[in-house]
Amino acid sequence: MIKKFGIDIDGTVTCPTSLVPHINKAFDLNITLDDLTEYEITDCLNISEESFYRWFKQAEPTIYAESPLARDAKSILAQWFNNHELFFISAREHTLMDVTKTWFTNHQINYHHIELVGSHDKVSTAKKMGIDIFFEDKHDNAVSLSEELQIPVILFDTPYNRKPAPLNVIRVHNWLEARDWVDQWLKTEANELQLR
Repeated sequence: MIKKFGIDIDGTVTCPTSLVPHINKAFDLNITLDDLTEYEITDCLNISEESFYRWFKQAEPTIYAESPLARDAKSILAQWFNNHELFFISAREHTLMDVTKTWFTNHQINYHHIELVGSHDKVSTAKKMGIDIFFEDKHDNAVSLSEELQIPVILFDTPYNRKPAPLNVIRVHNWLEARDWVDQWLKTEANELQLR
C-alpha cells in the first residue's frame, strides 16, 4: 500500500535551529530557538520587518545550503523512500531549486519530487499531488492542510507552533515519534482496506 507523503523542508527535514546562528551573526544577537515563539520572526525579536526581509532575501541561499539535517530524518526518510512516494513541498521560491537539490544530494536524501511553491499556501499543491499525509512545522499550514484535505498532518513541535490544533494534527517532538505514529497509521489503513 503505497502512500504519498507531503513533506515540508525547513524546520521539518532541516533542524529548526538552522536560522538561529545566521540571525545572531547578522543582527549581533545571542538568541536561541526558545526565543522564537512566533513563526514570523520579527514578531518576537526587536528587528524591523523591512531590514529582516531585506537581509533574509540576500542570505537565503547560504542559509539553505548550510542548514543542518534534523536528527534521525535521513534514516527514516530512506526507509519510507523504498515503500512510499516522497513529495517535498516547500514555501521556498522556485529560484532556489538548485540550492535545494544540491542540499538533498549533499545529505544523500532521496526524493520522488520537490515542489517549491513560493508561498505558505501548500493546500492546492498537496491536493493536486494526492498527498495522503503531510509533515510540517508551521502551525497554520498544518491546520489548513488537515482541515481542507482531511488528512493527518504531523506537526514537529517548536516554540513557534504551540497553539492548539485539531485532532488530525499530530504533534511530535522528533522524527522517531513521527515514524512510530506513521507505522501505527499504516497498520490501521491496511486493516481498514482488508475489511472493505
